[in-house]
Amino acid sequence: MSQDNKVKTTESSPPAPSKARKSLPVLDPSGDYYYWWLNTMVFPVMYNLIIIVCRACFPDLQHSYLVAWLVLDYTSDLLYLLDIVVHFHTGFLEQGILVMDKGRISSRYVRTWSFFLDLASLVPTDVAYVQLGPHTPMLRLNRFLRVPRLFEAFDRTETRTAYPNAFRITKLMLYIFVVIHWNSCLYFALSRYLGFGRDAWVYPDPAQPGFERLRRQYLYSFYFSTLILTTVGDTPLPAQEEEYLFMVGDFLLAVMGFATIMGSMSSVIYNMNTADAAFYPDHALVKKYMKLQHVNRRLQRRVIDWYQHLRINKKMTNEVAILQHLPERLRAEVAVSVHLSTLSRVQIFQNCEASLLEELVLKLQPQTYSPGEYVCRKGDIGREMYIIREGQLAVVADDGITQYAVLGAGLYFGEISIINIKGNMSGNRRTANIKSLGYSDLFCLSKEDLREVLSEYPQAQAVMEEKGREILLKMNKLDVNAEAAEIALQEATESRLQGLDQQLDDLQTKFARLLAELESSALKIAYRIERLEWQTREWPMPEELVEADNEGETGEGTSKGGEVRTGQEGTPCPK
Repeated sequence: MSQDNKVKTTESSPPAPSKARKSLPVLDPSGDYYYWWLNTMVFPVMYNLIIIVCRACFPDLQHSYLVAWLVLDYTSDLLYLLDIVVHFHTGFLEQGILVMDKGRISSRYVRTWSFFLDLASLVPTDVAYVQLGPHTPMLRLNRFLRVPRLFEAFDRTETRTAYPNAFRITKLMLYIFVVIHWNSCLYFALSRYLGFGRDAWVYPDPAQPGFERLRRQYLYSFYFSTLILTTVGDTPLPAQEEEYLFMVGDFLLAVMGFATIMGSMSSVIYNMNTADAAFYPDHALVKKYMKLQHVNRRLQRRVIDWYQHLRINKKMTNEVAILQHLPERLRAEVAVSVHLSTLSRVQIFQNCEASLLEELVLKLQPQTYSPGEYVCRKGDIGREMYIIREGQLAVVADDGITQYAVLGAGLYFGEISIINIKGNMSGNRRTANIKSLGYSDLFCLSKEDLREVLSEYPQAQAVMEEKGREILLKMNKLDVNAEAAEIALQEATESRLQGLDQQLDDLQTKFARLLAELESSALKIAYRIERLEWQTREWPMPEELVEADNEGETGEGTSKGGEVRTGQEGTPCPK
C-alpha cells in the first residue's frame, strides 16, 4: 500500500518548472532594426570589396599590417555569421501578413539562393594559410559573394532618405571609385608581372628615388587608371601584348562606364525636374503667355515674384496632385497630420465628428496671395471660405487704404457664405474687402466640397447650421421673420413632396394591379383558344367530304368548280 501511494504521489506531482529560454525576436524586413543592420553590413562588405584586392596586388601593404588585417578579416567574418543568424530571425510577408513563425522563416530561408551564397561566403578558405602562408589574401575572394547585401542596403537607404537624388549621385561616385581602384590594383599587378620599369607603360622601377614608397605606388596606379578609364589620354603607348589587351579592356570598360554615368545623371536630372514640376507650377508657360499677350511689365513682375516666393520658401499649391497615388485612408492620415490643427480652429467645425474633419481636410486647397492682392471684395458672391495659415490680411474700406482690422494666422473668414442659413440678411455676398498685407498662405474650402461632405453627415450639417445661426444672431444679420417664412415654405414644400410621393406610390400600385389583371386575362384567352382547337379536332367529317377524299385518292377528283355543301355558317355539317 505504501509503495502504491508513493507511485501515485509521484505521478500526480507537477513537473519542476524549467527556465524559459530567451530567443531573439523576429525582425520586420521593413522595420528600423533590420534597416540599421543592413547599414552595419555595408562596412564588412565594402572592406572585403576594397581591401582584399589591394592587399593581393600590393605585397608591401599586406606585409606591413598583417596583424591589423587578420583582426579586421575575422571581425568581418563574425559579422557575416551574425548576418545569417539575423536572416533566420527576419520575417516575411505572406498574403500581406508578416509571418513570425521561426520554423517557417528558417525553412523558407534555407531554400533561397541567398542562403547558399551566404554559406559560400563563409567557407573557411583561410585554412589554406597553413600551407600557403598568411600572405595570400586572395584565398578570401569568396567574401565577395555577400555583395548583394550591399545593394539591398543601398536600395533601402534610397527609399528612406530625404535626398534620394543626392544619394544616387553619391552611390554612382562610389561605384566609379571601386572600379578605378580595382583597375589600379590590376595595373600594378600586371606591371609587377611584366617587370617594373621595363618600358614606359608599366610602373617605374621602385629602385628610383620616391617610387619605392607604398603610397606613391598606389597613387600612381590610381592616377594612371583614371586617365585610361576617363579616356583623357596622355598615357604612354603599350609595348607588349599584355599591355595592349589591358588597354583594350579598359577602353571597353570606359565606354560602358561613360554610358552608365550619362544614363544615371540623366535619370537624376529628369527626376529632379519631375519633382519640381510636381511641387511647383510651371512658370515658363505663364511667362511665355504674358509675353505673347503683351501683358504690362508691372503685372508680369508680380507674377514672377509670386513664383519666386513659392520656390524660395518651398511652398506648394497642388498637394492633392502630389498625394493622389496614395491610398485614400493613408492620404487622409497625411492630410490630417498636416492640416487638422488648422481646420479645428474654425468655430463652426469645432466639436464635429473626427471622420467629418478628415473628409474636409482632403478638400482643403492651399493658396498663396501676394502683397496688396485682394482675397475678396465687398459684394462678391461667396463660394468658398478661407483659413489663414500664415501671414496677415487686412479688412479695408472701399478705398483700399483704411484698415478696420488685421487678421492673423489661425483666423478665418467667409464661413457663413458657404452654409445655407435661412434668414441670412447678407445672403451669399461678401460684406467686406479682404486684402493681403504681405505674402499670405490660406486654405480654401469651397461650398461644393462642403456640401458633398455634409451630404453624408446630416447631423453634422444641422449642428453647423445652428452654429452659423448663432453667429449671425450675434452679428444682427439674421432676419427671424424671413427665417420663419423660409422654414414654413420648406415645410410646405416637403409636405407637398410627401403627398406627391404618396400619390406616385398609389399610381404604381394601381398600375401593377392592371398589369396583373391583363396578364391573367391573356392567359385565360389563350387557354380557351387552345381548348376550342382540341374540341374541333374531335368532330367527325361529313359524307360528301369523305367521298371527295376517296375520289381524290383514286384519281377521279371533282372539277375545279366543284363545291362542298356546308352549313349555314360555312363549317362542315356534322352528322
